[in-house]
Amino acid sequence: MMVAATPVLAVQADEVLDDPVLEERARDISANLRCVVCRGESIDESNATVARDLRLLVRERLVEGDTDEEVMAYVVDRYGEYVLLRPTFGGANILLWWAGPLLLLIGLGLAIGYLRRRSRAEAPTESALSAEEEARLKEIMGD
Repeated sequence: MMVAATPVLAVQADEVLDDPVLEERARDISANLRCVVCRGESIDESNATVARDLRLLVRERLVEGDTDEEVMAYVVDRYGEYVLLRPTFGGANILLWWAGPLLLLIGLGLAIGYLRRRSRAEAPTESALSAEEEARLKEIMGD
C-alpha cells in the first residue's frame, strides 16, 4: 500500500497551489514531463531535486499566466525534447517513430524472400560412390 502512495508523496505540501484549477493544470503538465534524473518517471512521481525544481517552475509559470502550451514550450526549450514523456511526431522524431515498424517490414520481406528461394532450390541428390571412392572406403575400413 505504501508503494502505491509513493507518487502522491512526490509533490510536497509547500508546492501545492492555492487555486485548485491551477493545481490541476500543474498536475496535468507535470504528468507529461519526464524527470531527467529518474528517466522512467514523470516529475509528478519523482522525488529527485531536479523534479521538484521542475514542478516549482511549472507552477511558477502558471501563476504568471502562461498557458499549458507555453509552459510546455518553455520547459522543452530549456531541457530539450527529451523531457517529454510523449515525444512529438515531427522533425527528426519521425525517423524514430517509424524505425521499428520499418525494420519489422524489412525483416519480414527478407524472411519471405529466403523461404521462397529455399523452397525453389533443388533438393540435394544422393549419388552412388564412384569405383575409386568405393575402393578408398574399403581401404580405410580395412576390408
